[in-house]
Amino acid sequence: MSFLRPRHLLPPSKRLFSTSTRRDATWGFVGLGQMGYPMARNLRVKAPANDTLVIFDVNKDATKRFVDELGVTSGNVVVAGGLEEVVDRSGTILTMLPEPRHVKSAFNSFLNASSSPAGKEQKLFIDCSTIDISTSLFVGKSVCESSLNGRFVDAPVSGGTVGAAAGTLTFMVGSEPALLPRITRLLSLMGSRVIHCGPPGAGLAGKLSNNYLLSISNIATAEAMNLGVKLGLDSKVLKDLINVSSGRCWSSEINNPVDTAQREFKGGFGVSLMKKDLKLAIRAAEETGAKLAMGERAREVYEAVEGTEECKGRDFSVVYRWLGGDQRKK
Repeated sequence: MSFLRPRHLLPPSKRLFSTSTRRDATWGFVGLGQMGYPMARNLRVKAPANDTLVIFDVNKDATKRFVDELGVTSGNVVVAGGLEEVVDRSGTILTMLPEPRHVKSAFNSFLNASSSPAGKEQKLFIDCSTIDISTSLFVGKSVCESSLNGRFVDAPVSGGTVGAAAGTLTFMVGSEPALLPRITRLLSLMGSRVIHCGPPGAGLAGKLSNNYLLSISNIATAEAMNLGVKLGLDSKVLKDLINVSSGRCWSSEINNPVDTAQREFKGGFGVSLMKKDLKLAIRAAEETGAKLAMGERAREVYEAVEGTEECKGRDFSVVYRWLGGDQRKK
């Protein structure tokens, strides 16, 4: 796989929608998990009030909570009875799902839709899930060749649950250039940066490369904090020192384990999700012949962390607890 087109940083449009010429739109959103829920919330709150948001999730509690929270204040929220209904009623459909198998299953259902038009715009599918590139390209090809005659874009995100809630996500987009204005207007309702990485698949290439680095820097940060504290340094002093020195990184500054330990490593980006993304990056490296000196060792660490009862289901910075840096075992 090779993505050689130049990258373009696309700032959010200051005027996202023209109220004088645009038609009311219907958006579809599938997947109201920890990331998808706040993303869909920002879409509903920031889109024009007359637009309709059609939502679907296998977790009925999530859709009920969404309607209870936003249906009254924002209106125009519809819970679809199935995935086919999302496609039939929406011009643009976003998906935010956990794993490749979930994306495949969802799009199999999409392709069985009746393809009734929602407005005159060509149907656009934007998948924000982090999956392997091969699956994404296969799904995209299926969409383009189906009776839907739609277009498919991979747009994974960076920024975590905090960025999703704040609407400051970075979207890494793989798409044909002609779609960029339409994509950017929409994604800017949920994020602060839209980066065109290249053709289809390139958004995921950027995401997997970034998360590979994150998986390593998280382990290194946890090890460094554990080392310094065991050498007698105060954890806050060490944290502040690192963050004005050459070791500074996102894991040391924004998601430092001595901070996440205060909330028992709850919430945030789960260790199982990091393990999944790391495996996807390793698989992509194997397919392209890219050498990853730290990949297998990092995978072993996350496997061990997730398999430890007091670490299971926690934020991926719980590596610090696994190393012995946090002794609270709750």
